[in-house]
Parts: sequence; C-alpha cells; structure tokens
Amino acid sequence: MSGLHLKWHFTRRELWAFLKSNWRALLLLLIGVLAPLLLFLELAEDVFRDGGFPWDSSILEWYRTHRTPQLTAAANTLAVLGGFAVLPLVTALIAFLLARTGAKAHGWFLIMALSGAALLNAVAKLLFQRARPDILEALVREPGFSFPSGHAMSNAAFGFALILVFWRSRAGWPVAVVAGLWAVAVGASRNYLGVHYPSDVLAGFFASAAWVAGLYLLMSRRWPGLRKSPKGERDTR
Repeated sequence: MSGLHLKWHFTRRELWAFLKSNWRALLLLLIGVLAPLLLFLELAEDVFRDGGFPWDSSILEWYRTHRTPQLTAAANTLAVLGGFAVLPLVTALIAFLLARTGAKAHGWFLIMALSGAALLNAVAKLLFQRARPDILEALVREPGFSFPSGHAMSNAAFGFALILVFWRSRAGWPVAVVAGLWAVAVGASRNYLGVHYPSDVLAGFFASAAWVAGLYLLMSRRWPGLRKSPKGERDTR
C-alpha cells in the first residue's frame, strides 16, 4: 500500500470520527438552513402558485428580450460545466490535489460543502414543489421542480467553499473574484435559459452561503489548520 493511499485512508478515518461526533450539529445546521426557506414558503405560497413575484417575471422578460446566439451558447456551456455531470468531478479533483499537498481538511471541506448543498436542494425541492417557469419560453427543458435552483445552489456552495479554502493564502483575492463571478454567472444563466425564476437562484445562493459558513465553523474546530492556507504557515496571510 502506497504512502499516499495510507494517508488518504487515515484521512477518511478522521472524517468518519468527525461525522460520528458531530452528526447532531450537522443535522441541526441542515434544518437551520431549511427553516428560513420553509418560513419563506408560508409567506409566499400564494405568490408561488400565481407564477412568482412581479420582479421574477420582469427579470425573465428582460433576459428573453436580450437573448443572442452567442449568449445562448455561453449559457448552455455554463449549464454543462456547472451541472451534475461535471461539477462533482471538478470538486473531487481539487479535493484530491489539496490532499496530496497535505491539506486534507481543506479537501474534505470542499467535498462536504458541495454534498450538503446537493442534499439540501433535493429536500427543499420536495418540500416546495414549485413549478418551473413557462416551458414555452425556456430555451431548454429541465426535469424536476424549480425552487431552489440546483445549479445556483451547488455552484454557490462550490465557489464560497473555494473562497474559504484559499482566503488566508496569497491567492485569496484572485480565487475570491473568480469563484464569485463563476457562481453569479451560473445563477444568471439559469434565468437567461428560462428554467428558473430569479427567486429560485437567490434562495439557492443564500441557502448555500448559510450551509457552507456553518460547515466551516464546525470543521475548523476539529481541524484548526482549515483556517490557514492549504500550503501551510509560509503562505498564510
């Protein structure tokens, strides 16, 4: 068994110990993120049933009037790269590279951030069951429910987690700018394609931010090194 495999196996045992000792806190965090969304559902149930907020329709109409072949191609590319076939692979690759440099906690944090956001999104969609915008106006067909946006939620979790992973490093600001723009671009592309209301995207952003921030606080207690640069003390600002 190679040294790398032994190291990765040890990391998995550490993560399992963390999950066993913190599962209640993680469950409360998941419920805590869902609770505001459920309150929002109670307040906006009639609005959802009637097709969304007035600004939902206005923004979607603005996107429809500004569609071009070039923008449509870009939006479709973002849908693929930020989708469930590519994003998990990219996340796993980055996590693996972080683990190889010794930043195993950073790698697991990135994986758990994306996994938790995906789980939250699946539960929220089942609870809300909001229909998607008018399929006749959409450029692509998407299965499932609309609220909150899975693409927006996953990519916001990915981007925010990357920002926290590299924030204390010298690459902190460049990573923050690129990751932030990426999350916003993917979210906007969902509105452009007509498969989500703007409120779906905004809810996905806020829910992911709350989940990732809470997860970071929990994991950094177990692994204080998570608050430092993945490259160690010499690269930590």
